[in-house]
Amino acid sequence: MPQTDQKIPVFPKLKNIEQYMKKRVGIGVSFDLGFREIVLLKRPIQIYYATGLCDSLVIQELLKELIQVNDRESNGRKLPEIIENRLLHQQVERSNTMDEAIDQLLSGLIVLFMDGEKFAFVIDVRNYPGRTPEEPDIERVIRGSRDGYTENIIENTALTRRRIRDPRLRNEMLKVGERSKTDVCLSYIADVADHGLVHLIKERIQAIEVDGISMADKSIDEFIIDRRWYPFPLVRYTERPDVAANHLLEGHVLIIVDTSPSVIILPTTFFHHMQHAEEYRQTPAVGTFVRWIRFLAVFASMYLLPLWLLFVTEPELLPKEFAFIGPNEEGNISIPIQIIMAVIGIEFLRMAAIHTPTPLSTSMGLIAAVLIGQIAIDVGMFSPEVILYVSVSAIGSYVTPSYELSVSNKIVNIIFVILTGIFGLIGFISVFLAHILFLVQLKSLRTPYLWPFIPFNAKAMLHTLFRIPIPYTNSRPSIVHPKNDYRQPEGQ
Repeated sequence: MPQTDQKIPVFPKLKNIEQYMKKRVGIGVSFDLGFREIVLLKRPIQIYYATGLCDSLVIQELLKELIQVNDRESNGRKLPEIIENRLLHQQVERSNTMDEAIDQLLSGLIVLFMDGEKFAFVIDVRNYPGRTPEEPDIERVIRGSRDGYTENIIENTALTRRRIRDPRLRNEMLKVGERSKTDVCLSYIADVADHGLVHLIKERIQAIEVDGISMADKSIDEFIIDRRWYPFPLVRYTERPDVAANHLLEGHVLIIVDTSPSVIILPTTFFHHMQHAEEYRQTPAVGTFVRWIRFLAVFASMYLLPLWLLFVTEPELLPKEFAFIGPNEEGNISIPIQIIMAVIGIEFLRMAAIHTPTPLSTSMGLIAAVLIGQIAIDVGMFSPEVILYVSVSAIGSYVTPSYELSVSNKIVNIIFVILTGIFGLIGFISVFLAHILFLVQLKSLRTPYLWPFIPFNAKAMLHTLFRIPIPYTNSRPSIVHPKNDYRQPEGQ
């Protein structure tokens, strides 16, 4: 790890401070770093700030108030106390080291140095540029709140605090990155979250040694989760404050990273990635129906294509009643190759849609579906059944609430198709068993990935399969080892 100047105290002479600031942060070179020097009661004062990260109106008010000290005060010996009382802001702290003062400066705070003093005042006037909270595109609901997390960590913690006004909610601020100094907030409820879990996550975050985390939350994810080359998501992302607040109440821990609108939820299981806020915005019966349809779609995205391919390659396994599933016309290319080509083609369309302006994306979809698909059938490249089943499988992947899980399932789907096409029934059964065994041994921060199915927990499995009415969900999931098991008194 590179050496830093963390132990250098604040210089008592402003001349030395100015030289150090010019050399260390580029005062006078970087246009976005502001510097003012004023004289109060015959003592020079230096003020440093980052223009794009501060509220300029507040800076003006602070300067106006400080300059008026010359007209209202006369005791120069008490200048530090006078200045501290004149700093009209709710967060004013003292910093004793230059490195800490610079870190605060680059985070958007004002740093004020006084000649002859070995400390600096740090005033929090941050005003990060960003957008207003709005509903996230990938987690929309018919009923429910329309706000969502933004790239501003201060706003994000406020959106969570608005929903949980518990004095035991903790938002611990950490910094990651030797150069980026990115703010990372660890959120949990002190008397609910497991202390060992909080300590483990905090320890792994503090152990990160890197220049910067430009990819924000994803970089943090890869540092704290030992995933190797596993495709399955071992953390859950959400941009909805209501979803995050609900997980806090269950005993989970949140990681909020500045510059990212996604919040990391830890620990998570496979079934956490199958949940959606819409299930809890409807009645329990409707929510259960929606959940089962979603489960069916997710399993179809993984198993429909290889299962159909198995019946095509070994038709003796197919009951006579289902002989109509085809294919009636095989085309000029073998069925497994057709399926793989069609799946890859859909991925082409998905990637193209991401990079296509919204007004043109609809036209692109129509061209792909009507022209390319139909012409491919007419020339004998694809059979109609292949297009049908690949389309149903693709729809199932889009129904999956977690984007990361949907992409992982596509990889599993392609492996299923390849080995089923080569080895038939033996290939299908082998991949299926390998898939289940792989998920069984997978862990997210020491949490079994297939819980509550394996290891089996009857009560939790009931809550997984059914959307239980809120008055009857009076216990927290045991997998997070909460300090307080009950969300409300028993019997309510």
